[in-house]
Amino acid sequence: MEAKWSSLVSYGMSLDALQDFLPLDLTLDVKTVRYDTLKVAKRLEAELGDEHPCFIDGSPSDWVLLPQPDGAFTVGIDGGYVRNWFDKQHNFEVIVGKSVLSFGEDEDAKSPSHKRLGFVQTLDTKPKRRLYEVLQSQGLQRNQEITFLSDGDDPLRKLQLEMSPMATHLLDWFHLTMRLTVLDQYGKGLVQCEAGLGEAIRNQIERLKWSLWHGQVDKALGKIDDLEISIEPFHETYARFSRLVKALSELRTYIVNNRHLIPNYGERYHNGETIATGFVESTGNEVVSKRFCKKQQMQWSKEGAHLLL
Repeated sequence: MEAKWSSLVSYGMSLDALQDFLPLDLTLDVKTVRYDTLKVAKRLEAELGDEHPCFIDGSPSDWVLLPQPDGAFTVGIDGGYVRNWFDKQHNFEVIVGKSVLSFGEDEDAKSPSHKRLGFVQTLDTKPKRRLYEVLQSQGLQRNQEITFLSDGDDPLRKLQLEMSPMATHLLDWFHLTMRLTVLDQYGKGLVQCEAGLGEAIRNQIERLKWSLWHGQVDKALGKIDDLEISIEPFHETYARFSRLVKALSELRTYIVNNRHLIPNYGERYHNGETIATGFVESTGNEVVSKRFCKKQQMQWSKEGAHLLL
């Protein structure tokens, strides 16, 4: 109970709860609660199986003999940052994820199954095993549909590969639109310089977004080419021109690197399928913002944060 409560709220609040609800004869203090919690975490780490580059075993002929799976998986993975105890001027990244097993929308359908995971990316040596064990705890079968969503970050993408033969990998729409929102902010600045041409460029950005929404990658890249030509007249009049050029270049690279992960978002959306990692946000709030007290700017060691995650 110490470990469970301490993973959800601060060590001090856990101590208060234990003393309030349980008839404890021994005297506990915050240091003891922290020590016991991390001791449990270290034991769980030691029990984690070996890391493998691929967790797909068996053959397709074996998979077709499996019973029809019940439900489909959606897995979202995203990153957050907490303050570094040893390097107080910098943060380090923590990864959080959520796996949802849904069973349909009819009245007799079971409630969705939710599982979460978290780790410090630069410290964890078994991230794929960690994700694999989460999926196995929910009963993932080799012939079961599973959709992975994440940003185009290579380590996060590699984490999801070779996890299931039925996996679909998608670029998260939210992270894609964030880059387009940045472009539109520059467009507003162009309007201040020259209203007519600036509004025309904002319309081009909107058409670029429309192409990406419908999965038309080649058209989107062509629209970036058009934008680069259209902004040339602002070379000397717009103070943030170089930043705009850089943002367009980075967006092009982002799209090219992830083009095989960009679906027809509009079609998926109208079919009720997940297109963004918004469902992971609650996990980020629970784990990174709440437990790690971002508002209070608490500081953590990488090992302490990893074990608590």
